[in-house]
Amino acid sequence: MTIGGATMKKRYRPETPLFTNRALTALILPLIVEQLLAVLVGMADSIMVASVGESAVSGVSLVDSIMILLINVFAALATGGAVVAGQYMGQKKNEKACEASNQLVWFVTFTSLVIMGLLYAVRPFILQVVFGQITDEVRAHADTYLLITSASIPFIALYNAGAAIFRAMGNSKISMAVSFIMNVINVTGNAILIYGFRRGVEGVAIPTLVSRIVAAVLILLLLLRQSLPLHIPRTLRYRFNGRMIRKILYIGVPGGLENSMFQLGKIIVLSLVSTFGTYAITANAVGNTVAAFQILPAMAINLAVTTVVSRCIGAGDHRQAQYYIKKLHLILYISTWLTIALILVILPLILQLYNLSPQTAEETRKILWFHGFCAAVAWPPAFTLPAAFRAAGDVKYPLIVSLVSMWVFRVVFSYLFSQNLGMGVLGVWAAMVLDWCVRAACFLPHYFRGSWKKNALV
Repeated sequence: MTIGGATMKKRYRPETPLFTNRALTALILPLIVEQLLAVLVGMADSIMVASVGESAVSGVSLVDSIMILLINVFAALATGGAVVAGQYMGQKKNEKACEASNQLVWFVTFTSLVIMGLLYAVRPFILQVVFGQITDEVRAHADTYLLITSASIPFIALYNAGAAIFRAMGNSKISMAVSFIMNVINVTGNAILIYGFRRGVEGVAIPTLVSRIVAAVLILLLLLRQSLPLHIPRTLRYRFNGRMIRKILYIGVPGGLENSMFQLGKIIVLSLVSTFGTYAITANAVGNTVAAFQILPAMAINLAVTTVVSRCIGAGDHRQAQYYIKKLHLILYISTWLTIALILVILPLILQLYNLSPQTAEETRKILWFHGFCAAVAWPPAFTLPAAFRAAGDVKYPLIVSLVSMWVFRVVFSYLFSQNLGMGVLGVWAAMVLDWCVRAACFLPHYFRGSWKKNALV
């Protein structure tokens, strides 16, 4: 277009979009609801456990840091399967996409059983060494919670795999519905066992196990429907497809390594937090739970990015991939700003629900205000861009950047800020934000260079 002798660049809009606005809305909204359910249940769990005492909150939060590590590993493997299946769907090779789905389900089943066995074997080491200087009461609560929830590992792995497959189809309503059932069972069971039977930490752990079993069974039954674009065969016969597994692992292993190292860094930092006392452990735990609400739309849109970008790359349409990355970033920023503003407005009420001591409540308030302002700016480029890179098959660069940034800026600077500068537990969160900023500074130039477009898997 020419105006007054000057040429204006027309903004690109795809003539035949792979995802219409309606399709994006249908994909994103259920993902937001699913993430909301997960975070609400996490908050409900911690509030119910708080009725047992701050030592119980601390014990559960310490074990949850281990569980989140493992869940992130399985989520990364599931993402690997979703990316491979999504790229095959972009090429309209649905038979290959179904094979990728089947290989994913079997692989996470075997892997999760091995990990569950290892976790039981190293349980004493985790309680005595990894969790650092904690009281005997906190350790007893952590032991009970770890013993019961470890049995749920294969089931949460299968649920993650199934949910990723449905998202690869662009059908996030199914995973949302199964998540709703899982979380209702969890919260209802918590209320009955904690308030009705006074079971304490057991009252949180047992419903977690039962709800994950139900979720895994439901999502596997749904995947057996042969009319779906992606499905698994109705047989227990399994033939290992090494080539397909390698494609899945090419995405899943770097993602799993990144996520597990990220969570391992958090666990190491938890040992630092524990030196500041039970109030600091509790403030950090509550802060983590409520902070998850602040970035809830962002986490949901990250899942959508995997589906959208993998389909575009599979179709060989890099321009649409860029178009949707920009569009999803805009949606992400607006929704995140609104969510953070809402959380900060109702923060006094949230802190009252936890029945925290004045010292713990004040420390939690500082953490959440700091996290909210920083997440509104730095979180999207630090985490959504690498999700797009992985969906395109570019895994090495985001892995290297994330690992170096996490270990140098998050872990090392946590000690520098917390101990050397005397910032206490808030120093841990300051180091986390520094990590975000470094990631964003590395990922933005990589995106504009465009080299991430040249790594399609299929």
